[in-house]
Amino acid sequence: MENVLRPLTVVGGSVVLTLVVGYVADVVLRRADARHHETPLWGLLRRCRLPLQVVLLTALLRGSYRQTKWPVIEDHETGIGQVLSLVLIGASAWLVVRIAAAIVESTYARYASTTRDAARVRRVRTQVTLIMRIVTAVVCVVAAAAMLLTFPDFKTIGTSMLASAGIIGIVAGVAAQSTLGNLFAGFQIAFGDMVRIGDTVVVDGEWGVVEEVTLTFLAVRTWDERRITMPVSYFTSKPFENWSRGGAQMTGTVFFHLDHSAPVGLMREKLKEVLAECSAWDGRDWSLAVTDTTPTTIQVRAVVTAKDADDIWTARCVVREQLVAWLCEKHPYALPRVATSPASLPPDGQWPERGRASARLPRPAEVHSNNADNYVPDGESPNGDSPAAEAPRTGRG
Repeated sequence: MENVLRPLTVVGGSVVLTLVVGYVADVVLRRADARHHETPLWGLLRRCRLPLQVVLLTALLRGSYRQTKWPVIEDHETGIGQVLSLVLIGASAWLVVRIAAAIVESTYARYASTTRDAARVRRVRTQVTLIMRIVTAVVCVVAAAAMLLTFPDFKTIGTSMLASAGIIGIVAGVAAQSTLGNLFAGFQIAFGDMVRIGDTVVVDGEWGVVEEVTLTFLAVRTWDERRITMPVSYFTSKPFENWSRGGAQMTGTVFFHLDHSAPVGLMREKLKEVLAECSAWDGRDWSLAVTDTTPTTIQVRAVVTAKDADDIWTARCVVREQLVAWLCEKHPYALPRVATSPASLPPDGQWPERGRASARLPRPAEVHSNNADNYVPDGESPNGDSPAAEAPRTGRG
C-alpha cells in the first residue's frame, strides 16, 4: 500500500501545489491590473502563468522524484533526473523571456500613450523590438549552454576546446564577417535613429513602409503588398530616401503639358476648388504656374501638400484626374495639338530663282569673304570702267 500512496503523494502533491500557486498568482495579477489601469504590466504578466507552473512543477518533481521509491524510477534515476533538469532549464528560459516581454511591452505602451510625436513612438518601437530580440537570443544561448553542461561528456569536450578557442575564434570571425556586419548595423539602426518601423522609405526605386526590423534584416512592405527583405547593412552603406524623417508632411507636384492658349488663370481657380473638396489635402499650401515652354506646348506645374505620403499620392491623383477632365469638357482647345495644316508659301518675288538659266551660283570667294562690302563682280573694275586689276582679299573670318 505504501508503494502506491508514496508516488501518488509525491506526484499528486506537486501537481496540486503547482495549480494552487498558479491560480493564486493569476488572481493577484488580475486584481493588480484592475487597480492600476494606467499600466498594462500586470495584465501582461498574466501570460507568464503557464511557464511559471511548468517551472514550479518541474522543480518539485526534480527534488522529490527519488522519494517515490518506485523500482522503475530507481532503475532509471539518472536519466529521469537529466530529463527533469533539461525541462527545468528550458521552462526557466521560457519564463524569463515572457517576463522580459511583458516589461518591455508595458514600457512601450505607456510611452506611446503619453507621447504625441509619432516619429518618437516609431523610434522607441524599433528600439524595443530589437532589445527584445537581443534578450531572447541571449537567454536562449545561455539556456542551451546550461543544458549542454548537464551532460558529463560535454564538460570534457568543453575543456579540450578551450585550448583551441583562439584559432576557432579567428576562423569564426572571418567566416561570419558579413553576419557580424549586419549585427552591428542593426544596433546602429536601432539606436542611431536612421530608420524606424512605420517609416516610409524608397530603396532601389521601390516605395514602401518599413514593416519589420531585426538584427540582421529589414522588411519593407511596398504599395502593392509585396515584401522586400534587405540586409540592414544596406541602410548603413548606401543612400536611401526616408520620407518620414523630420516629419511626415510632404509636398507633391502634378505636371500638365498643354497648348499655348491654355487658360492658366482659370486653371488656378479650378485647382483651388478641387483642393477645397479633397480630403487628402492638408490646407498648408498650393500653387499653379507655368514652369517651362516648348515650340508646341507649355508645362504647367500644380503644387499640393498633404500630411503624409499616402495622402500626397491621393491628392496628386485627384488633381490630375479632375483638371484633365475639366479641360476636356470646358477648354478642349487647351489640350496639346499636332499641327497638320500645309505650310504657307512666301510672297511673290521672294522665292529663290534656282530654275532660271541666268541664276548664278556664288563663288567660294563670295561665301567666305570677310570684305564682302568691297567685292567687285567679275569683269568690272572698282570704278566700273575696266576689269579688276586684282581679286579682293578673301578669308574665313
